[in-house]
Amino acid sequence: MDNILTYSSLALGLFGGMLVLIEIGRRVGVRRLAADPEGARTGTGAIEGAVFALLGLLIAFTFTGAASRFDERRHLVVEEANAIGTAYLRLDTLATDAQPALREAFRRYLDTRLEVYGMLPTDIDAALAALARANAIQGEIWHAAVDAVQAPGALPAAPMLLLPALNQMFDITTTRTMATRTHPPSAIFGMLFALALASALLAGYAMAGGKSLSWLHAVGFAAVMAASVYIILDLEFPRVGLIRLDTFDHALVELRASMD
Repeated sequence: MDNILTYSSLALGLFGGMLVLIEIGRRVGVRRLAADPEGARTGTGAIEGAVFALLGLLIAFTFTGAASRFDERRHLVVEEANAIGTAYLRLDTLATDAQPALREAFRRYLDTRLEVYGMLPTDIDAALAALARANAIQGEIWHAAVDAVQAPGALPAAPMLLLPALNQMFDITTTRTMATRTHPPSAIFGMLFALALASALLAGYAMAGGKSLSWLHAVGFAAVMAASVYIILDLEFPRVGLIRLDTFDHALVELRASMD
């Protein structure tokens, strides 16, 4: 909830800042028009066009990147569920007496993985501790599986079926961890905010020809920009705001229920 409020505050701050700069730009434009009616607008069109074009390009770049990373993270949730489910099923290739301990280890492992996602992003330290426990259980599962595939009663194909599946199950955890940490540099978001504010100043200057400020256009422009920035941040950090990955975690929850 704190993170939702943080992003909402950023969007509201951008909205308010743009309104203020639109009014400042309009007042500067009014003074310039009064002092130099013919020269006040000379050459400003090219500058305004360049700034607005750059702003549009940056919004498109950040939105496309955030949406792409969001889709990748959704895909990785399903991929992890499939990897764990496949490895769990392949425990059937082991001797009957070797299976219960490994199945219990799988249940503990999946419980711990769910703890990691459930604690993000409100308690990072607890999530990291749960991640460390999951990694420890990985080692436990691997060593037990290596012994079990060589034990009497295991199918001849057990090493070729189970061990690669376990390797894939472990690899996806690293992939998901890195995907969670992959974001654009903060300078890009800083530039996005700076360009939005600069464009508000220039828009206000361009509106100086009217007798009064068109609040419909001013508020509409600021609201659209603030909403766009909020959606970009929401997509970039999908366990924080209104757009969330929690619904996709149900694939892991359902898999855990099937193990009982």
